[in-house]
Amino acid sequence: MPHRDLVVVGASAGGVEVLRSLVAPLPADLPATLLVVLHLPEGGHSALPQILARAGRLQARHPADNDRLRPGQILVAPPNHHLVVRDGIVRLSHGPTENGHRPAIDPLFRTAARWHGPRVIGVILSGTLDDGTAGQLAVAARGGVTVVQDPADAVYPGMPRSVLEHVRVDHVVSAGGLGSLLDRLCREEFDGHGAGSAPPTMREEREEAAVVEIGHSQSPDPPGVPVGLGCPECGGALFELRDEALIRYRCRVGHAWSPETLLAEQSAGLESALWVAVRTLDDRSALCRRAADAARERGHDYVAGRYDRQRAEAEAAAQVLCQALVRAQRGIGDVPPDATPVTLERPAGPA
Repeated sequence: MPHRDLVVVGASAGGVEVLRSLVAPLPADLPATLLVVLHLPEGGHSALPQILARAGRLQARHPADNDRLRPGQILVAPPNHHLVVRDGIVRLSHGPTENGHRPAIDPLFRTAARWHGPRVIGVILSGTLDDGTAGQLAVAARGGVTVVQDPADAVYPGMPRSVLEHVRVDHVVSAGGLGSLLDRLCREEFDGHGAGSAPPTMREEREEAAVVEIGHSQSPDPPGVPVGLGCPECGGALFELRDEALIRYRCRVGHAWSPETLLAEQSAGLESALWVAVRTLDDRSALCRRAADAARERGHDYVAGRYDRQRAEAEAAAQVLCQALVRAQRGIGDVPPDATPVTLERPAGPA
């Protein structure tokens, strides 16, 4: 009788301590491989393998491309690479980001579900937004076991909560109970016939993140239904992939977004654009002030007055944009008409 021999784990903000708690009780003879993705800043260094090796009895390391899956080891996605699974081996990919991340959680879960079906246990830990939800949906659809950290126990409950909202979850546990649960699940035998068919979007979705050479992913066929939105990463057109439980978006070159992460990225782009506009208006105000002073020195009061009016218009427009930035940062609606004006701190322009 087969047993579940592949555990895929996804974590983000607040995930390191939970991962330590997860691996600490695992025995050295665990009959499964753990594959771990922790969101990392681009260009950063990861000491997670050393942290996990010290926390428990299993060996932990960054894998090399084409390493085989072996029981009793922890393989951690290295910085700036997706960690994916293909027929008993791991591949490292520098493919397009998913949900703004590389490594991302969804490519690992999706490929593990595709190749190993009901032998997979998917675990989502603390993190913001919803990377990992589509991946857990794939694990559930293929007959794997789905586990999430209890959102009430998570430092950042966004990722576990998103999975609970969209996926049939088998186990919801606190950090302290994860290790013993996984040890038990990995030793349980099952009939091996629980693999369900992949959802239509999973079958149609090209595995750009699983492609080691990005040139192999080019295809004349669009990855979904066009929706008239632009990809925040490359500016290309986004296409919608929809199934019963989830919507996501992907551009032709492979950048993928969930609705929540797409909204968050658009908000960041909007804030950046507003700050550029505020800075430009500040520069315009400073230039008008200098021009008005120069005109007065020459006795051209009419010209100075015109510059003063342009300066006042620029300052008023900058204040409107500052109010918009306050609303965006506070996450609130329109500021009431009688609200006290708020001016955001920003570099002072030239006198």
